[in-house]
Amino acid sequence: RKIITRSPEADIMVGLPVEDSYRQNEILECGADDVFELPLKAEEVHLKVNRLLKEKSFLESCGLVGKSSQLKQIAESALQVAPTNITVLITGESGTGKELIARAIHANSTRKERPFVAANVGALAEGVVESELFGHEKGAFTGAVNRRQGLFETANGGTIFLDEIAEFKPTTQVKLLRVLEERNFMRVGGSSDIKVDVRVIAATNQNLDLKVREGSFRSDLYFRLAVVKIEMPPLRERPKDIPLLVHSFISKLNEKSERKISGVTD
Repeated sequence: RKIITRSPEADIMVGLPVEDSYRQNEILECGADDVFELPLKAEEVHLKVNRLLKEKSFLESCGLVGKSSQLKQIAESALQVAPTNITVLITGESGTGKELIARAIHANSTRKERPFVAANVGALAEGVVESELFGHEKGAFTGAVNRRQGLFETANGGTIFLDEIAEFKPTTQVKLLRVLEERNFMRVGGSSDIKVDVRVIAATNQNLDLKVREGSFRSDLYFRLAVVKIEMPPLRERPKDIPLLVHSFISKLNEKSERKISGVTD
């Protein structure tokens, strides 16, 4: 029986006679959220509906749009780790939403009223990485005419998101390891320790295990960063999320545009 909904966001649960239960996988692939056998069993329906509502709540709390099992698992992992101070490593290809997950972890943590600071290490010139992250003292190098706070000081009490962590040079890796172990560092050109209370969330689109084996990334830093690992799959591996994303984009466009879009072609 064909089921038509006005919005791909609708939750669809399909009942099947026992003799048709072999079609469950086929129906799930067509967009149903779950399948139960007929005649209905009240306890089974209750459990499945509650699970579906719980999963939707997790996704909404993380600002995620989709219904794939991969995305639901990511949302659950993010919310489980959010209330802690555990360091998180988020991996995945460029454009898969690693910063979105980092922001979701921060937004659901006890630090949510404090700063969230994102640092794209890959976009920083090699000579200024340490100055940007840890700050510098006046006269520390040519052009340092004033003392400057780094991003770690700016994020004090909150969360710092270090994107492209694989680009860190060995000297910067040592400094970052000290921050994770001792919660203090020195500004470039400084002589005294600065204590900070910062949660670190790191991300990379590279294979850090391989980097460790090659010797270009410290193994002790890797294990400090990867206390919890969350892998973001590319959209091509979760096509079930595409209709919901399209619907979401159309809704946002319609809020800003006088010309209303009703949908897209197949």
